[in-house]
Amino acid sequence: MSNATNPKDLEQVEKLRKAYAAMKAEIQKVIVGQDHVVDELFMALFCRGHCLLIGVPGLAKTLLISTLAKVLSLSFNRIQFTPDLMPSDITGTEVIQEDRTTGRREFKFLPGPVFANVILADEINRTPPKTQAALLEAMQEYQVTVGGKRHELQKPFFVLATQNPIEQEGTYPLPEAQLDRFMFMVKVDYPSAAEEREILRRTTEDRSTEIKPVLGAAEIFDLQSIVRRVPIADAVLDYALRLVRQTRLTTGEAPDWVKEWLQWGAGPRASQNLVLGAKAHALLQGRFYVAAEDIRAVCKPVMRHRLITSFAAEAEGITTDKVIDRMLQEVDPNKSAVLEDGKLPRVIAQG
Repeated sequence: MSNATNPKDLEQVEKLRKAYAAMKAEIQKVIVGQDHVVDELFMALFCRGHCLLIGVPGLAKTLLISTLAKVLSLSFNRIQFTPDLMPSDITGTEVIQEDRTTGRREFKFLPGPVFANVILADEINRTPPKTQAALLEAMQEYQVTVGGKRHELQKPFFVLATQNPIEQEGTYPLPEAQLDRFMFMVKVDYPSAAEEREILRRTTEDRSTEIKPVLGAAEIFDLQSIVRRVPIADAVLDYALRLVRQTRLTTGEAPDWVKEWLQWGAGPRASQNLVLGAKAHALLQGRFYVAAEDIRAVCKPVMRHRLITSFAAEAEGITTDKVIDRMLQEVDPNKSAVLEDGKLPRVIAQG
């Protein structure tokens, strides 16, 4: 596939890069460091995906998300998930109201906090599965159903959920089916010493920061359409396909070490998100084509929550990130796969 692009495409790439640079500059007025987190959030946004942020308390996850909404000039709602939260507390409810002129009573729908462009689902694992599932239809279908009636959500619609990895008492871990709805699982780490010093300086002074909106809803729709127009060569597509398919233990394509370390592999949604994420990453790098490096760049956030490690791996301290690291070392991006009888041959780089 040729990497040649027409001037209009190059103009669109430059438009996206300029918008991204402007948005990042505004966010950096408030957020210190966390560059990879900001990058992955924007990539998911441009791909119409949702993110699950994993990090201990105090790492400014909530501040980052609310600042993102301001930069994008979008409506924002925060939902604090608790054990007593009901599905109607998220989606909304129907109430009986009386018309003062006619005296007639009728049901009226009162929208819940999910009716916003950017939703912060704070500590999503603190609420029971029934309430977690209330978010599922909204994330996938961009609508909610209350009282048998469907209500469309505003677009763009972007769910950013947070989860505390160290506190598991009284929590309800998200089922795999719901985890799969998140395009990225983003790890939020502790800041470096220099970054934490700057955080201390900023947060202990009497100062206020004004965030300027950079993009509106219409411009976001345009940028989202650009991502899906980025071409990808068959060889790069096969590379993404091999990475995902070798995690599946039942297909016969997984190497022995994968069978030992994994209990369950990634599904087709992982392949789709790997390609979409790579397209967004390529655009942020100023290219209107996907390279193998783009696939590698988004492999961890796409796949880390879609793999289930075995008991043997957990005993050895093997995490899904370590599994992905080994896959990236062993799978050769330069070898094309040949489809035979519906299966991909195992193509591993020879050391």
